[in-house]
Amino acid sequence: MPIDYDKLRNWPFPDLEHSYTERDTMLYALGVGCGHDPLDERDLRHVYEDGLQALPTMAVVLGHPGFWLKAPETGVDWRKVLHGEQGLVLHRPLPAAGTVIGRSRVTEIIDKGAGKGALMYSERDVVDKASGALLCTVTSTTFMRGEGGFGGPTGPAPAPHEMPNGDPELVLDLPTLPQAALIYRLSGDYNPLHADPKIAQAVGFPRPILHGLATYGVAGRAILRACCGDDPARLKRLDVRFSAPVYPGETIRTEMWLDGATVSFRCRVLERDTVVLNNGLAVIGE
Repeated sequence: MPIDYDKLRNWPFPDLEHSYTERDTMLYALGVGCGHDPLDERDLRHVYEDGLQALPTMAVVLGHPGFWLKAPETGVDWRKVLHGEQGLVLHRPLPAAGTVIGRSRVTEIIDKGAGKGALMYSERDVVDKASGALLCTVTSTTFMRGEGGFGGPTGPAPAPHEMPNGDPELVLDLPTLPQAALIYRLSGDYNPLHADPKIAQAVGFPRPILHGLATYGVAGRAILRACCGDDPARLKRLDVRFSAPVYPGETIRTEMWLDGATVSFRCRVLERDTVVLNNGLAVIGE
């Protein structure tokens, strides 16, 4: 049965209150690889309570409505859902601990045609409960395989960020731990694909894969280090397109092209020379 465009487009998300502690902030940072070098003080500020700073990309786990597409009422086959793109606009630095309100909404659903699938665009504002200040806006593109042909709008779909030609100006390699997915899932994404070898093999992977948003967090760390002087307040925007999975234990190379305040980037795993994040766009502030 085709999905109900109006029902999904106007899905009623309740405001979601999310309290997090300094421990949660440290755990997220460990999940995206901070602390690999115990002598690196640049990482220590994200995993140690003395002067603790939240990584900007932790925004993606705050006020999240969960895997709501798994609810039968959506009419979506959740087993065919893929995370296509992730974006983040940071309006102010994230507190190391606090309570936030997540306000989610579906902004559009593009019908790619019968047999081709559909693209769903969603947004979430993350607001500091105490002050009412807007901390960040999180955006996501979801590809729903096999859900096309429901009679919805056919476009236009936003074009991905265009990558420059030539060799990158900056390159940074960051390792991931073999247990990275088991750590990252403790920040709230308990999809067994990232933990259970039998489930991973059942869907065609030789072993559990790293969460896409963990790879996104590693890319954020690379941009922070190479382009922001390790100052979380300078990262204003981070957009990517997911192109291939990462296996925990692989090394992620972030390749960067600079154009004023704009950084174009992509990530590849060195062990397989495979691009895993593409069409990356970061905006850097003063």
